[in-house]
Amino acid sequence: MAVELKETIDKRREEIMDACEKLYDSKGFQSITIKDISTETSFSRPSIYNYFQTKEEIFLGILTREYLKWNESLKDIIDSGKKLDVDGLSKAIARSMEERKTLLKISAMNLYEIEDNSRVELLIEYKDAFKKSVELFEECLLKNIKGIDQDKCEQVRYAFFPYMYGISPYVYPTDKQIEAMNEVKLSYSKTSIYELTYRFLKLVLS
Repeated sequence: MAVELKETIDKRREEIMDACEKLYDSKGFQSITIKDISTETSFSRPSIYNYFQTKEEIFLGILTREYLKWNESLKDIIDSGKKLDVDGLSKAIARSMEERKTLLKISAMNLYEIEDNSRVELLIEYKDAFKKSVELFEECLLKNIKGIDQDKCEQVRYAFFPYMYGISPYVYPTDKQIEAMNEVKLSYSKTSIYELTYRFLKLVLS
């Protein structure tokens, strides 16, 4: 009975997070309300609060889910049985990051506010998933890059994870930002999540 109840709760939480993520594709974080999320689901607004106390907790759930998915991609790289060189590993991690558009967007735009307005037990779940990402990222490096040691892995990690937070704003500038850059003649090259990730890793690992 307890297992069935947990499965039901998890399924309902997933439905709420799916609805919120769908809204996030077209609306800004500040614009999304619990009422908006309710209209995208089978839940009333009060019933959503049975699963998440704040809008920020819903986004934190999405972010945790995103890191868990990324962890699976990193595990696939580790378990592939292939020994990758710098170029091959940079491409493999770039492909895994290309699939995590929502992770990059939330991390870049609203992470501090989301963490600050979520219960500590949910924050611990997120931090645990994030920690596993760090460990798997380093394992990818140690397994594939010839001659790399733990110190170098940590240096690359401390460079890469903060860098991740800047990828989404650069790849997806707003029309207003582009207009301002054009006005001051600031050069801007259209690029992709894959390209920015690949170039950075190739640079720091070479």
